[in-house]
Amino acid sequence: MPKRVIQGTAIKIAGDKTATVLVERKVLHPRYHKTVKRFKKYLVHDEKNDILVGDEVSAIECRPLSKRKNFRLLDIVKRGEV
Repeated sequence: MPKRVIQGTAIKIAGDKTATVLVERKVLHPRYHKTVKRFKKYLVHDEKNDILVGDEVSAIECRPLSKRKNFRLLDIVKRGEV
């Protein structure tokens, strides 16, 4: 089974070697047929503490590293505004 890759924006540095990433997706509403945004937050393991708040990052699924942390940093797509 292939591993999932997510891409989102880092919104918080959640402790040492961990960042919270907000992933946004757009879905069609079943009744109103309008595009709506859906959000989900993931904890991402950042071994080198490279992620800063506002960065656009890509993460890949891995074995569970803690209770809620199942993704590790793949790369930083775009640096946020400083």
